[in-house]
Amino acid sequence: MKPISLLFLLPSMILPPASTVAATITSKEFGLVEGRPVQLYTLTNDKGMRVGITNYGGIITQIVVPDRAGKMADVTLGFNKAEDYAAGHPFFGAIAGRYANRIAKGKFTIDGKEYTLACNNGENHLHGGLKGLDKKIWKAEAVTTEAGPSLVLQYTSPDGEEGYPGNLAMKVTYTLTADNGIEMRYEATTDKPTVLNLTNHAYFNLAGEGAETILDHVMRIDADRFAPTDAGGIPTAIASLDGSPLDFRKPTAIGERIGQANEQLTAGKGYDHTYVVRPARGTEPKLVAEVVEPKSGRVLKVLTTEPGLQFYIGNYLDGSNTGKSGKPYPYRSGFCLEAQVFPDSPNLAEKIPGYTSARLNPGETYRQTTIYQFGVAAQ
Repeated sequence: MKPISLLFLLPSMILPPASTVAATITSKEFGLVEGRPVQLYTLTNDKGMRVGITNYGGIITQIVVPDRAGKMADVTLGFNKAEDYAAGHPFFGAIAGRYANRIAKGKFTIDGKEYTLACNNGENHLHGGLKGLDKKIWKAEAVTTEAGPSLVLQYTSPDGEEGYPGNLAMKVTYTLTADNGIEMRYEATTDKPTVLNLTNHAYFNLAGEGAETILDHVMRIDADRFAPTDAGGIPTAIASLDGSPLDFRKPTAIGERIGQANEQLTAGKGYDHTYVVRPARGTEPKLVAEVVEPKSGRVLKVLTTEPGLQFYIGNYLDGSNTGKSGKPYPYRSGFCLEAQVFPDSPNLAEKIPGYTSARLNPGETYRQTTIYQFGVAAQ
């Protein structure tokens, strides 16, 4: 991984000194899903950062990182056992797909043939349907690489699963790097023309999971355009962010403008929009966003090869999910930064200028790299 340039206007990011902890990956039983055992893998680097990942849904269950004073805390929302995930949750930490985000009315056409998907989000299809990739048990292999401990997950989605065409063979590799990054590399191939949009749906609270709000976090997103949506979350255009309360080119507290009168904030109950962070899918990850939690000093940076970044602030969390520390997750107690192509791209790529296609053909390989990079801001 190339060194990360500190491009943004937030305080510089520093890392704590290395500890005596060895970089390792271990596994243990995490529970049963549909009568099948699933595993929890714990990746640790020599600075003591820990990441938990289960082969059920490829879910990141835990991210333990230090604050400015070296105090460790888990900064991602989730549960302590597989059964709690299987009982239903808002995609905490999961691999979302085959198509992350929404497809209008659950329909799209490839080469003149229409495909019909489940409408599991009002009149639209969301995050792969009734039993998407977040609900699959993936084949897992723990490996040690020069970059750090890695977990390789593989799953083949059969032709017609959830209505999607093509046998789709996928591999997702999570690596915990020595500099406190979670690197996620996605690969996929198909034997029929299909559509594909993968992402990780981690919810973050840099004050620690169970903290009541993320509205005090300071956000910056390197984008001057976004996709305004209708009330159902389907984009209507690619538009400029000039003069908009959705503009985060300058570091701004998430809650600072949330109450402003703006149809995009009221229609979607707040931020839940795709930002155009690069013109097309790239080959090298680009720094597209960073967040600082002022009290702890914890910093999250997001680097990706994807053209879009969905910024969502837990508008539908309502306290009904109780997390790992025994505390409920209330309204806006976690935020997501989901690297992806744009919502409803199978229907809109040829209609909206600047849209990126999500089509994958036989003989092609889908590739994506996204990195969650952690550190602390210097005082």
